[in-house]
Amino acid sequence: MTVTFGQDLPLERPDADSRAALFVPTAAIKDDVMQLLRNGAAVVGFGNHDRTLTIYYESNRFNEATLAKWEQRARKAYDRLVDNLPTTSKMVVKMEYFEQVGYINGKGINVRRMDSLKRWLESCGALDSAPDSESVPWTPPPPPKKINLGGD
Repeated sequence: MTVTFGQDLPLERPDADSRAALFVPTAAIKDDVMQLLRNGAAVVGFGNHDRTLTIYYESNRFNEATLAKWEQRARKAYDRLVDNLPTTSKMVVKMEYFEQVGYINGKGINVRRMDSLKRWLESCGALDSAPDSESVPWTPPPPPKKINLGGD
């Protein structure tokens, strides 16, 4: 099975408001790449002009409670990508190793191929971490509480 990427594949590193692609592995992925990803990883990235992909991924290797859901892992990988943070959880790979399943930006996630995403998570035993819907908006954190240092 070959996966064709459309003209809507992002082709540059996003800034805070731009979108990046969401990916899942295909059957063509090599074992060494799959070992780095770990099961249930959220993979975000963009296409390069040489027909490769630059990907950032988060697999919650240390079982943090704040990364239990797939969309939380996708957000962490996206933040790393946008800020170009140093990480070992990034690589340049062949396009045929991944299928694009949606988009992520600073406002949320839009999954266009939920069946492919669920197939990936199910094969990893992580189906319970799948998003509840195809659209996952980010809710901003609550404003900080004011501290009254005395007086009025």
